[in-house]
Amino acid sequence: MIVDDSTFEQIVNTHYQGLYRFAFTLAHSEAPAFDLTQETFRKFATKAHQIDSPGKVKTWLFTTLYREFIDTHRRESRVQPLDDTIHELNSVAEADQGDRFDASLAREALLKLDESFRAPLVLFYLQDHSYREIAEILELPLGTVMSRISRGRAMLRDLLTDRFTSASLNLSAAVL
Repeated sequence: MIVDDSTFEQIVNTHYQGLYRFAFTLAHSEAPAFDLTQETFRKFATKAHQIDSPGKVKTWLFTTLYREFIDTHRRESRVQPLDDTIHELNSVAEADQGDRFDASLAREALLKLDESFRAPLVLFYLQDHSYREIAEILELPLGTVMSRISRGRAMLRDLLTDRFTSASLNLSAAVL
C-alpha cells in the first residue's frame, strides 16, 4: 500500500484516539502511551508498503502497537501490569454521581483482572475490535480470544456482584 501525506494524515486522524486509548490501557500512564502511539505511526510511515489492503490498516496499527509494548516491556525487564483500562468511563460518569460510582466500580473490577483477560476485553468492548482482529493483535488463536473474553466477562460479573453485595450489606448495616 502506497501512502501519500494526505492518506497518512487521514489514517492518523482516524486511528489516533483509539490507538492512544489502547496504549494508555497497556502503559498505565500518558507519556509511555504517547510514545507507543507515536512509535506505531513512525513504523507505519516506514512500513506501510507492507500492508496489502487498506482494510488491514487498523489491525496492523493495533498489532504493531501491542508488539511495541511487549518489546518495550521486555527491554525494561520488569513486569508492569495493565492498571488503567477504562479512562473514558470516568468522563462519562462525570454527568451523574450514580454513574460515577458505577464507573468507579467497573474500573476497579477491570483492574483486578489479569492482563491476559483485560487486554481482550478492552479491545473488544472499548475499542470495538472483532474477535479475529483481537486474535491478530494479541497473536492468539481465535478460540483463545473468545474464551478469554467470555471468562473475563464472567470474572468481571463476579467481581461486580461481590462488590455490589458488599456495598448493599454495608449500607443496610449503616441504616440499622
